[in-house]
Amino acid sequence: MKAERNYPRYTVTAKAEAAILRGHPWVYDAEITATEGQAENGGLVDVINKKGRYLGTGFLSEQSKIRVRLVSRNANDQFDAAFWRRKLQWAWEYRKRVMSPEDLDACRIIFGEADAFPGLTVDKFHDLLSVQMLSVGMERIQDILLPALAELLRADGFPIRGILLRNDVALREKEGLPQGKGWYPLPGEAAPDSAVTEITENGVKYLVDVENGQKTGFFLDQKYNRRAVGRIARGRTVLDCFTHTGSFALNAAMGGAKHVTAVDVSESAVEMARANAARNGLTGAVDCVAANVFDLLPALEKEPKRYDFIILDPPAFTKSRRTVANAISGYKEINYRAMKLLPRGGLLATCSCSHFATEEKFAAMLHSAARDAGVQLRQIEARQQACDHPILWGVEETNYLKFYLFQVV
Repeated sequence: MKAERNYPRYTVTAKAEAAILRGHPWVYDAEITATEGQAENGGLVDVINKKGRYLGTGFLSEQSKIRVRLVSRNANDQFDAAFWRRKLQWAWEYRKRVMSPEDLDACRIIFGEADAFPGLTVDKFHDLLSVQMLSVGMERIQDILLPALAELLRADGFPIRGILLRNDVALREKEGLPQGKGWYPLPGEAAPDSAVTEITENGVKYLVDVENGQKTGFFLDQKYNRRAVGRIARGRTVLDCFTHTGSFALNAAMGGAKHVTAVDVSESAVEMARANAARNGLTGAVDCVAANVFDLLPALEKEPKRYDFIILDPPAFTKSRRTVANAISGYKEINYRAMKLLPRGGLLATCSCSHFATEEKFAAMLHSAARDAGVQLRQIEARQQACDHPILWGVEETNYLKFYLFQVV
């Protein structure tokens, strides 16, 4: 028997209904045809079709084009504290199921829509949680979610020292939310005196600054791709482009690479990579260089082939559909140059973290680059983001990372 519904009702188009039935949790403002009842910004509303059929319940965002973000399709759900604690438990149990215990030291606990927490990201970095809230609905219930999550992890033996809000994201403005960052005040606890912690991933140690690092502090989605690189790097001379914190370079070095050159345009990133190499006793195996990869790769073509393993892990070249063509051009340039530099039998790791540069577009670009470089690629592996960033079928936005390992033949 369905529970009595006391929420405002939003009637949606047939197109929106079809998307919801396919599993997508978003309703756009233009898809709403009628409203009934007084709704609060960030409050819960029921979504129905034109015949009054219940489709789901979600958070209203009055300022965003994504007007409703669904959190449930069960008309019997009661959205009390117990409901949210149960959902947090499910998300954490999923990570414990699909990851080994040592991989839980640094992992993503909440991946937004993929965990039915729309607009919420929670990353665990050893004893600190880094949180981004990109929807007004999640912001409204943070005092339910965050203490409960800390309690849940502590009960499982993970000593959470503090929770840092990394809400310094421009996307919040689309929800009418201010930007900022700072410690979340856990009840009865003082704020930690440091936002820096040490994590271990694939046996490599990193210092992570959750307050000032990129995104939430460190990119966790490439965890197993870095491990795959380390597995085949033995004896290779490696060029790691767009190294950032040096993570691919360090995995290659730990895997037995003959030597690794780590390159990034940012001086501060290079310093960070150099410090991470020292932390792991790899200073002799890893050189860290500040250079623009788009300039470096053509320059290396004038020299004898020095590298037999090249890693391309660029930042997202596009964050919208409007700039996809330019992004694909950029991806092709660096992949073409890398393919030209590699000897026969050389290895290439290449990836894109942009959702808009789809798998089909990225693969077509690689075919074109190989053809123009006069090489053939033998695929070793095609990979995606780590399983703590789960891909929810029906929600294409959760499927964003493309990663390939090739041998040039």
